[in-house]
Amino acid sequence: MSGLNEQQAKEFHEQFKTTYTAFVGIAAMAHLLVIAAKPWF
Repeated sequence: MSGLNEQQAKEFHEQFKTTYTAFVGIAAMAHLLVIAAKPWF
């Protein structure tokens, strides 16, 4: 369907999980900083 074999798909998935986790972590930190700066915003 995607044109990737199983090994390539697993490698892509591992990289995707790492990138997604980093993105969510950065977004959470940004939200916490906004809440700290403007608690009732």
